[in-house]
Amino acid sequence: MQLSVLRILGKEATLGNPGTGKKLATWALALLLLSACDVVKLGSDGKPIIPADPTAGPDYSNQTPQQIAQEFWGPKILPAARSQALDWPALKQAQEKLAGTDTKSVYSKFSAKVGAVDADGMERKLTLNVNGDTVLLQLGPVIKGNAVRDAAGFIHFEDFKNQVQFAQVSRALNKQALGGLPAIDPSWVGQPVDVLAAFTLSHGSIDDGVALDIKRGASQ
Repeated sequence: MQLSVLRILGKEATLGNPGTGKKLATWALALLLLSACDVVKLGSDGKPIIPADPTAGPDYSNQTPQQIAQEFWGPKILPAARSQALDWPALKQAQEKLAGTDTKSVYSKFSAKVGAVDADGMERKLTLNVNGDTVLLQLGPVIKGNAVRDAAGFIHFEDFKNQVQFAQVSRALNKQALGGLPAIDPSWVGQPVDVLAAFTLSHGSIDDGVALDIKRGASQ
């Protein structure tokens, strides 16, 4: 529309004075083109500063998995876990909706009683009795599964460099969870506890349990 107007103005001016009309149209077109250009600022090194793409996802390429886990933990993971946590009946309902090989990772908050503590080896476990169900929580240092990462819902594969970094972040989050737990030993057996944990559900099992928080001495 603007270019058409300029052409009309140039044509009209040409009718009175051909030289003036041509110059007017040329200058107007030049001003129009300049107004359409973005001004790019230069950095201290003289190179253009390219604005970040507002539609681009987060960039974790220069961070270690441990740094990413720490960045997520307090501001994002714990608030998400507390707000999204299912009570035990709701967790069981979510499990019942799964069919075939479907799985779903969730956070859950519940009260339980400690049935056993396996404090030896690299895959130590805490056995809990929850509303008649027997549930295992991993105490590490070896932790299996991605329940902590996947239950969050906001950590996506496409935000990372590759599958390796995505898996490394999951392991770092598991380690972050264990680092905040109290020392758990056989003296906990028979004690009531309040638990905030992540699990991966399938139609027939509740697996990969990792506690994000556990308090001894709570009442069921």
